[in-house]
Amino acid sequence: MHSVAAFEKKYLRTDLPEINPGDTIKVFQKIREGDKERIQPFEGIVIARKHGRGISATITVRKVSDGIGVERIFPIHSPTIQKVDVLKRASVRRAKLYYIREKAAKETRRKMKSLLAPAAEVKEKPTEE
Repeated sequence: MHSVAAFEKKYLRTDLPEINPGDTIKVFQKIREGDKERIQPFEGIVIARKHGRGISATITVRKVSDGIGVERIFPIHSPTIQKVDVLKRASVRRAKLYYIREKAAKETRRKMKSLLAPAAEVKEKPTEE
């Protein structure tokens, strides 16, 4: 087992900041499209960190884009991750923040209902002549 740990230790990244659930981060990832390579940022809240501190460690980052929730899972020690910036730290009471999915969905439904309600009221009123 020591040889596996020694092998993995070579590939562990030491240049990354401490990332915890609740943090708002921006992950810069190298994307290859054909023969071109570019860096794509993804900014969101860390809702989970899994698989410990080893080479297989991952983080799940969630953002809301145009009213739709988008989640991506990033392997922390991947060579495609260029850098990670911690924009905001938050103290949370849970290790996994999956409840944010429902909160965001409920808030979106509430907004949609408030947008649709005035239009529905106008249509239902009979015209008085």
